[in-house]
Amino acid sequence: MSLTRKGAATRRRIVEGAAGQIREQGVFALRLEDVMARTATSKSQLFHYFPGGKDELLLAVARHEARRVLDDQQPELGALSSWQAWERWRDKVLARYRAQGVDCPLHVALSELAGAGEAARAVAGELLAQWQAQLAAGVRRMQDAGEVDPGLDAGREAAALLAGVQGGVLILMTTGSDVHLEAALDSGLARLRGARPAP
Repeated sequence: MSLTRKGAATRRRIVEGAAGQIREQGVFALRLEDVMARTATSKSQLFHYFPGGKDELLLAVARHEARRVLDDQQPELGALSSWQAWERWRDKVLARYRAQGVDCPLHVALSELAGAGEAARAVAGELLAQWQAQLAAGVRRMQDAGEVDPGLDAGREAAALLAGVQGGVLILMTTGSDVHLEAALDSGLARLRGARPAP
């Protein structure tokens, strides 16, 4: 759908309003009427931008939240070129998920998209691929700087680090404890630090 600037702003307002509603009340309490009231939009406007109704809106919320996951880690994620930079990124990830706690709009939106399974998996896959690519780029910068063994597979190391982060986030969402997320980040960075080239 090609949108005017005003149309794009309206659609964005609806998506952000729905995301805010989910954060505050959970997806089970999400009603299109509440989103319309919150965003000052009519039913015809909402269905103009989301003709598929609630599932299409949830998918848009998932895409919005997936972008936020990466945007919230910037500029640190895009500048992993020193150990201090990696520590700043680690601290930012921890702070983000501590603040979020057990409420993750992205996870909630994706889990509720029963009628859009392939699309939901695509959103999650795109997020993880972009996240892994930026971590791998950071590992390569450290290899170029002589801080990490050039023999390491940067993509694989990034995948392992990301898997640890995602596991820690899942446990945090389940239990409310960030211990596992912190341990995964610290272990991942310690592994990279220990993989320095021999003098």
